[in-house]
Amino acid sequence: MELNLYQIDAFTDTPFEGNPAAVIPLETWLPDNSMQSIAEENNLSETAFFVPKGKGFHLRWFTPKTEVDLCGHATLAAAYVLFNILGYNKERIEFETKSGVLTVLKKDDWLVMDFPAQTPVPCNVPYEIVKAFDRAPIECLRSEDYIVVFETEGDILSIKPDLAYLKKLDLRGVIITAKSRQYDFVSRFFAPKYGIDEDPVTGSAHTQLIPYWAMKLDKTEMRAKQVSHRGGELVCELRNDRVLISGKAVKFLEGKIELS
Repeated sequence: MELNLYQIDAFTDTPFEGNPAAVIPLETWLPDNSMQSIAEENNLSETAFFVPKGKGFHLRWFTPKTEVDLCGHATLAAAYVLFNILGYNKERIEFETKSGVLTVLKKDDWLVMDFPAQTPVPCNVPYEIVKAFDRAPIECLRSEDYIVVFETEGDILSIKPDLAYLKKLDLRGVIITAKSRQYDFVSRFFAPKYGIDEDPVTGSAHTQLIPYWAMKLDKTEMRAKQVSHRGGELVCELRNDRVLISGKAVKFLEGKIELS
């Protein structure tokens, strides 16, 4: 069996920046263990698989270790493949996923994703977080991940976490964030127990960050930067219980997978 594979850099229009995701179009689903093995072999933070379903597509995401319920950058990458490589000629794509129906709208060279907001709630700072970052944050919240707020953008840039402590936490991962001068806020994301020590740009993290910063900054439209080594920019908007996340993408690689 031969499968097409595309590697897309998401949340950037420049190769070698943003967050790389593998995208594999399918006609029918492969066995789950085959998709997990392909994701492990790709060794990217996410590999996206989709199959046609009704008027849209069924979309699933796998890290090198497990399937996940929501992934922003691999959704952006899958939409880019459909719009820009496979000739999908409508302006909106509907993806059926474990997180419900997600839509992606093509607007010039931007892709606009419509995701459910995940509003975080304040919580006590876990011991593991204080140990991992070697400093106490000014605020800690939880949703799908821990959101750990620090005083300055410099804090976010300088932190070198002890990943062994982060692996012990009960949630998917940890987002660290602070206000920014050039952007509304900056962030970084760590999910070592899912095989992702640090994710370059994390769309799903912004479904939690946007409700938080909308309240703190008293605004609904924001520009954000994930300040990982590769880095990436996002334009986001809070609309009631939804978050619109806009980004660009660029193709890095196109190839074939050979399965016996």
